[in-house]
Amino acid sequence: MFTKEQIKNILFLDIETASSVPEYPQLSERMQELWDKKANRYRRGDDAEKSSAELFTAKAGIHAEFARVVCISCGYITFDDDNKPSMTMKSYGGENEHEILTDFGKMLDKYTAVKGGRTLCAHNGKEFDYPFLGRRYVINQIRIPYSLQVQGKKPWEVNLLDTMELWKFGDYKSYTSLNLLSAVLDIPSPKDDIDGSDVGRVFWQEKDHERIRIYCEKDVRTTAQVMLRMNRFPLMD
Repeated sequence: MFTKEQIKNILFLDIETASSVPEYPQLSERMQELWDKKANRYRRGDDAEKSSAELFTAKAGIHAEFARVVCISCGYITFDDDNKPSMTMKSYGGENEHEILTDFGKMLDKYTAVKGGRTLCAHNGKEFDYPFLGRRYVINQIRIPYSLQVQGKKPWEVNLLDTMELWKFGDYKSYTSLNLLSAVLDIPSPKDDIDGSDVGRVFWQEKDHERIRIYCEKDVRTTAQVMLRMNRFPLMD
């Protein structure tokens, strides 16, 4: 599907998010009322009896209106003379979301401002990473990087790839996690420490930003490995 030159022109990325504040009571009164309404959608099955506070801890991190970006990792692939791939990676993380978004945006505009443009790629990026970033840029009143601006662009001008969408092959019903996709493609699992549900706890309680960075970078690397495997290139060591 993609040539070596096209893959070299892709910036793979992943974001990690956590609730906007450590606990539900720290929300403003207005935001508490709005979260109460949002929480109702989760009150079924095992979560039917959970309070708004419990659901905020468990679910707020996936909603850009009630969450924040705590880490962005990105990287690109190069090939040596023997066509062996390797990856260069950089991460932006910490407690200052405004700084994370600003620094990442500057890098992204510089990286994509080349002849012909460059493409972004994330797993489930079209449903989560790209819109989440766009919303948080707006909320923080920071200019959205050009490659994440989709309004007014023609479909062929939007350089956003999604490995989950590629794996669907036109199927509109399926959701395939990165962990499952890496398993069926015989790629080492990125989920050997924490997963997305642990990030809020690690960020707010343990304050272990390095652990989150490592986890985020593993997802970026695995997404790149999926792209290599789907195009029948050798995997990175």
